[in-house]
Amino acid sequence: MTMQSLQQPTVFSPDANSGRQLRDAFGKFATGVTLVTAPSTDGPIAIVANSFSSVSLNPALVLWSVDRGARRFPYFEAADHYAIHVLAAEQNDVCKRAARDAHILNDHPYQLNADGVPLIDHCLARFECRRVAAHDAGDHVIIVGQVQRTQMRDGQPLTFFGGDFGSVSS
Repeated sequence: MTMQSLQQPTVFSPDANSGRQLRDAFGKFATGVTLVTAPSTDGPIAIVANSFSSVSLNPALVLWSVDRGARRFPYFEAADHYAIHVLAAEQNDVCKRAARDAHILNDHPYQLNADGVPLIDHCLARFECRRVAAHDAGDHVIIVGQVQRTQMRDGQPLTFFGGDFGSVSS
């Protein structure tokens, strides 16, 4: 590839008028996809998040962030316990349904752990967490959890890149 064939970058300063461009720039970072579940007074609740990251091995800590403007925000703000499910490529349909419906688990099989958190099967990894911190971060809240139990299996991950779902092979 020659330098002449490279597309010129789009350069901008993030402001109130460049939200779509900033979202597109964030979308250039390929991520895995998670489904976060929690109990609530309205039944089991779920939200799709790609803002998941490991934080610490000792103690075992993870984080994810939730948009304050999301209709599901109050459920996760109130949840002391939750589970983060790293989705497998074959769980694309579950992911898309959960993005539209916070109460997807009303029509999807799950079991409850000892803390009453709904857990789904067939994910690549699952982290059952107790919230230990929440940090204000602009229009989001970063939720930090201590992992109490985990499980994992082999498989291909569900990924998100450029506004679309996909997968990668090892």
